[in-house]
This record gives sequence, structure tokens and C-alpha cells, in this order.
Amino acid sequence: MIVLTGGAGFIGSCFLRKLNDEGLDDIIVVDHLNDSEKWHNLSGKKFRDYIQKDDFLNMVLEHKLPTPKAIVHMGACSSTTLTDADYYLKNNYGYSKTLAEWALSKKVPFLYASSAATYGDGENGYSDNEEGLIGLKPLNLYGYSKHLFDLWALNNSLLDKVTGLKFFNVFGPNEYHKESMMSVVCKAFPRLRDEGRISLFKSYKNKYKDGEQKRDFIYVKDAIEVMYYFFCNPSKTGIFNLGTGQSRSWNDLANAMFSALDKKPVIDYVEMPETLREKYQYFTEADMDKLRQAGCDLAFLSLEDSIKDYVGYLDKKKHL
Repeated sequence: MIVLTGGAGFIGSCFLRKLNDEGLDDIIVVDHLNDSEKWHNLSGKKFRDYIQKDDFLNMVLEHKLPTPKAIVHMGACSSTTLTDADYYLKNNYGYSKTLAEWALSKKVPFLYASSAATYGDGENGYSDNEEGLIGLKPLNLYGYSKHLFDLWALNNSLLDKVTGLKFFNVFGPNEYHKESMMSVVCKAFPRLRDEGRISLFKSYKNKYKDGEQKRDFIYVKDAIEVMYYFFCNPSKTGIFNLGTGQSRSWNDLANAMFSALDKKPVIDYVEMPETLREKYQYFTEADMDKLRQAGCDLAFLSLEDSIKDYVGYLDKKKHL
């Protein structure tokens, strides 16, 4: 039995598809569906059971679950705009600690999602060297909640027993339910298709022209291949960046979308909400040396090829 939290979410459901494709279906999916359209991500996939996240946590605390073969913990609140710190700390930090302690007590592999949001404005770089964790300063509560768990694992000498993946800007099929937290590709597609235009945030730093802010974009199909590598190699422990190692501008991303739809680029640069301006990452780029040294030598699709593939899903909201 495999436990997959966040299994109905964006990355989690894509990883569920990967497990199914590899012939694995003895899976407990843990999530919180509420009134979203997230349930569509489970349609057509195979798993043993679905358990609501709070019910699952109670079952863990009450010792009502059999020992799993592995725990893949993708479940978290990934919003970067909520302001309820207690919720983030309970849902992202406390929940993760409980699951990690359960995994360690059962001596089963624990693979979890961290985030590039832990790097903050990048003043300390983007190295996943664990000695540098203490100096990181996240810009939002989401990043801080993820950072706290990384620090907890470090401070309790657990990074040789668990594996964390710092996801950079992931985009791709199955993110349709994320509303304001959808990738720009997903969010901008309908207007670009129908009106031939796209909106990007203006820059508020002289170092970056409008649209030239840069991120490390990674296609979800590539991300889940890296996840599966670590799933199959549980002895590879520690914290690892999961990006491509190449930053690209938002203008690059927009132009790739126009190219995929065979349209002439028309970009509108709009004001960034003031609530985001102090929390906005102008540049991210994953240092991938540690991942490669761990033996994961997978080749990633280019931004252009990733978007061309994704466009094939977007028009009909096709799922992976």
C-alpha cells in the first residue's frame, strides 16, 4: 500500500497517473475535495481508497492504518495570498510533522513536497545545500510553512531518512481547479485563444524590464518523472531542487504560447496588486547539481516544447 496525500491535487494526481502507468494501484489517496472541481483529477485513475485528509490524520493518530510501503506527501495549502498563519502552520507544517513521524516510526520511505518559495528573494541563492537552510527568508506564509518543515527535518537530523523536493514553477494538465493559483499558462490561455492577447505584470525594479522577470518553469510531466526516480530510489535522501536549472522570462513564456497557437504576440503589461509587490520573486533558477549527483539524469523538455504539449490539453481541459 502506498499513501499519496494531495492525490487529487495538481502534482499529486499527475503522480497518481504515473503510478498507474507503472502498474501500481494499491494506493490510498488522501485529500480535501470541498466544492472544487478537483475530483475530476481522480476520474479514470486506479486506487484502493480515498480518505478525507482530517479523517486520515485521525486514523494515523489512533493507529488504525496498516503500515504502508511508502508515503508520498504532496498535500498542502499552496496559496501564496491567504493571511491565516495558524492555518498554514497547522495544515502545512504540523500535518507534515505528524506524517513524517509516522513514516519514521514504521521505517517506511517519506517523500514530501517543499517549494522554491522557501528561497524568498534569492539573496542567498538557490542552492539546495542543506547547510544553507537556516539563512533562507521566505517572502510569504506558504514559503515559510514549507521552510519550517525543512528546518524541522534538519534540526532533528532526519534529512538522511526523508526526501524533500523543492518544486519551482510547475505547470501542466490537472491544475484547472486551482483558480487564482493556476499557472499563467493555464490562466491566460482562454483570452489568448479568443482575443489573441495576454497580460503580464509590470516590473517594479529597474533591473528588470516589464515581462523580463524570470522564473524556473518546469512541466509537470518532467516533475513527476523526477518524483518517480526518488520513489524508486528511497535511499536517495535529503532535500533536492526540482526545476530545470534554466530561468526563462515571462515574455519567453508568453511568446511560446503565441507560437503554439500560431498567433502574433500582443502583450499587455498590467499593474501588480500592491499586496503582492513585496512578496514577488523576480528571479528563480534551481541549482541542479545535487539532483544530478544523486544519479537523476533525466532530460527536461524546453519551455517551448512543454507549452506546445500543454496547449493540446488546455482547450478541452483534458486531464493527465
